Amino acid sequence: MDSTSLSSNWKKLQATLKKGSASTGASTVKRKAADCDSGNDTVRKRKFTEKDHSKTRESKTPFKRKKMSDGTTDAAGADSVSTISRRRSSTVASVQTKTESRNARVNEGRSPTAEIGKYIAMDCEMVGVGPNPDNDSVLARVSIVNFNGDQVYDSYVRPKEMVTDWRTHVSGIAPRHMVEARTLELVQKEVGEIMDGRVLVGHAVSNDLDALLLGHPKRDIRDTSKHPEYRKIAGGGSPRLKDARATMALYRREKDSFEREHLKKWPVRVAPVSQENGDQKKKKKKKKTTRKR
Repeated sequence: MDSTSLSSNWKKLQATLKKGSASTGASTVKRKAADCDSGNDTVRKRKFTEKDHSKTRESKTPFKRKKMSDGTTDAAGADSVSTISRRRSSTVASVQTKTESRNARVNEGRSPTAEIGKYIAMDCEMVGVGPNPDNDSVLARVSIVNFNGDQVYDSYVRPKEMVTDWRTHVSGIAPRHMVEARTLELVQKEVGEIMDGRVLVGHAVSNDLDALLLGHPKRDIRDTSKHPEYRKIAGGGSPRLKDARATMALYRREKDSFEREHLKKWPVRVAPVSQENGDQKKKKKKKKTTRKR
């Protein structure tokens, strides 16, 4: 093939390519114009926004909820914090229950292992007797703990009168507990020995002492029902409480405040100096040495 025919064929090929490129460019321009149409642009933007929001939501919650053993769900954020707090509270409650069940022995009498210490807390349970059991009560149980809340003494007390209301829903005492109950005289003796020389903490403790027919120096009593801070919480009245451990816990929580209030009524005693010792010292000073001649 000569160069003339080659060049003419090449020119035809170039012309054909130019037409194709021109048509392609026109279609491209039209497509772009169509893409810029307001309707299509809105649709495309909406699709992108929805996808973007879904990705954002997925990125904000990377942890999936999972079922816990107690049936609750755990997740990152507030749910996990609340779950942790619930676990912590349940753990503390279980530890306290185990501790109490380990230390507490019902109707044990005086504990052979627990140290008494300086402070003790006492709680008594009553039952109703006679024709008017709502007003007439007698002692049916005594519980004493030390400063740390360890059980020092626990005993059922056999009433001498006919019980007409056991108050089981409040006291937890039933007739079956009286089978191994101790006599009032024995409980008086054992409790009196424990209280001797110690600070007695109680809630309306005078009622417990009356039921035991025992006395205790007022200087050595700390009554949580009369503490000003707790009376404020109860609206000025006497807050209700039935448990030796709880009573001691209340006292420990406000121990310094208790002692400050107590000192206002019972100041520290100062031992007076006897006059005889003072006179003897004066006489010794007045003595003079005699000169020898």
